[in-house]
Amino acid sequence: MIKNKYLPEGSLISTHENKEYLSSLQGLERARIEGKILEGMVLKCDSKTLSLQLDLYGIKGLIYKEESLYGAPIKDIAIITRVGKAVAFKVMQIEKDENGSPYAILSRREAQRECMENYVMDLIPGDIIPAKITHFEPFGAFLDIGCGISSLMSIDSVSVSRIETPRDRFLDHEELKVVVKSIDYETGRVYASTKELFGTWQENADNYQAGQTVFGIVRSIESYGIFVELAPNLAGLAELKEGVEVGDGCAVYIKSIMPEKMKIKLVIIDTYDQIPIDKKKYYFVDADKVSHISSWRYSPPSSQKIVEQIFDK
Repeated sequence: MIKNKYLPEGSLISTHENKEYLSSLQGLERARIEGKILEGMVLKCDSKTLSLQLDLYGIKGLIYKEESLYGAPIKDIAIITRVGKAVAFKVMQIEKDENGSPYAILSRREAQRECMENYVMDLIPGDIIPAKITHFEPFGAFLDIGCGISSLMSIDSVSVSRIETPRDRFLDHEELKVVVKSIDYETGRVYASTKELFGTWQENADNYQAGQTVFGIVRSIESYGIFVELAPNLAGLAELKEGVEVGDGCAVYIKSIMPEKMKIKLVIIDTYDQIPIDKKKYYFVDADKVSHISSWRYSPPSSQKIVEQIFDK
C-alpha cells in the first residue's frame, strides 16, 4: 500500500503548512504552481450559480459548481451541504475583481481527481486506510476516504454483533480506520468494513470467563432469548426477561463459554440506561502500524463453522 497523503476533508485545515499557503497571495500563487492540495472552510453558497465561497485569510476563494465534485453527476444538495464544512481544493487561477481586489479560483474537482488517480485506484482489498463518517443511512454509513471522495460501509460490515443502525456503533463525523473490503476499478467506488479490526471470536472471548458479571448492550430480542453484545464482535444469548428493551445497558452473568459452537450463555441481572463505551479498547489491529491484512478468520480453530474473509486472492 502506498503512503497516504490524501486524507479526509478537515484533516489539513488546521495544519501549519495549510495556513502558511493560505496566509498570503504569494502563498496561494506558490500553491497554484506546485499543484498543492489545500483546505478551507466554506462560508456561503450562491443561490443562483451554486458557487461556493471561502475566506482564505482575507482573500476570497471561489469554487464554481462544475468544479465542486469529480466523477459523478453534481446534485445541488451535495453542493449546498458543504457550507460550514472544510473542503479540499487546488488553486487554479488568481484573478482581480472590478475593484482590483484579488480572488482565487479554486477546484475541489481537481483535488479529488488527483486523489482518485494517485491513491484510490492503487488501493487493494485488505488495505487499512483512514476515513471519516459523513452521514448515516439505515443500510450503512457513508465515508470520506480522501479529499471528499465517498465510500460506503454497509451495516453488515460494521461489526459481527448485529446493530439496528450504524449510529449504534459510531458518531457523526467520527474519524476511524477501515479495511478496503472491495473496490470497483471501473467506477472507483470503494466498499469499506470495520469488523475485521474488532478482533476474532476467540480474541474477544479471552477477555471474559464463566462466572463473571459484566456489562453488555441488548441488541435484539427473539422468542427464544435476548442477544446481548459484550463487544462489537462478540455477543451472547441470554434467557428472556420482562422489561428488557433493545438498546438497554445491562449487567449479565456469564454461565458458559463454548468456543466450538461460538456461543456464550448469559443471564441478565439488571438493566439500565446505556453508558458511553470507550471503543478504542475493542480494536485488535493497530492500524497505525499495520497497513494491510491478507485474510481474517473470525471463527476459532475448534469451531466446525468457518467464518472468514480472504482479501488476497
